Amino acid sequence: MNNYTAPIGIFDSGIGGLTVAKAVTEALPKEDIIYFGDTARVPYGIKSEKVVRSYAIEITNFLLEKGVKMILIACNTVSASAKKEILELAGNIPVLDVISAGSALAVSFPNHKQVGVIGTLATVNSGAYEKAIHQLDAGISVFQKACPLLVPLAEEGWTENEIAIKTIETYLSDFEDSDINSLILGCTHYPLFKTVIADFLHDENIHIIDSAESIASSAAKELERLKLSNPTGGDFKCYVSDQPQRFQELAERFLGQPISEIQIVSL
Repeated sequence: MNNYTAPIGIFDSGIGGLTVAKAVTEALPKEDIIYFGDTARVPYGIKSEKVVRSYAIEITNFLLEKGVKMILIACNTVSASAKKEILELAGNIPVLDVISAGSALAVSFPNHKQVGVIGTLATVNSGAYEKAIHQLDAGISVFQKACPLLVPLAEEGWTENEIAIKTIETYLSDFEDSDINSLILGCTHYPLFKTVIADFLHDENIHIIDSAESIASSAAKELERLKLSNPTGGDFKCYVSDQPQRFQELAERFLGQPISEIQIVSL
């Protein structure tokens, strides 16, 4: 097992996973973090599982070369398609993913038998959340809704304006007759819409499950269990496979803080 001062590796197909990095830095402010966004090959959702797995293997090897002590899969598509391969590569290094973390939290609430999931078309069509939830509790009913327009809205910065509000209302109206107890935000872009989503649901009894916060909480517990918590770090390094126009502006919005350096690497 790696030294406790080693960094946590987090990766995503693009910038959405920076919401996971933000949640991790808030939950574990003393941990060093290495983030990789595969911005040259985003989006993953339209690619075959074979291609996604090959990308995930390349990124995992990159993070392992950086000496990470834990890997967080901050991409729903990779979580659904390539976790097995990543676990095999990682060996004794713990690997956590957003789908498992969000699903585990959803089933942890007593008497919650109706769970809603919103995500991209690829995530919803994969049925990964439904499968993960039913592995934990087969008695839970899962209601899913693909919300593809939320990703481009988030990247445009339109997360609380009238267009965002109307889009959320249109998508979430499907849940009005479902009596859901929880709603999983099954895409790392979606935490940026939490305020609008909460306003629309207008029900404090419906738990909004942010997979970014869920995986950060799971990471904290796992590091403590393995006695790998770092009491002295706090460094953040950002790597990408391409730096498209406006990337830094978008990345800082998702991360919620300035990024001093973004390094472009070729895998």
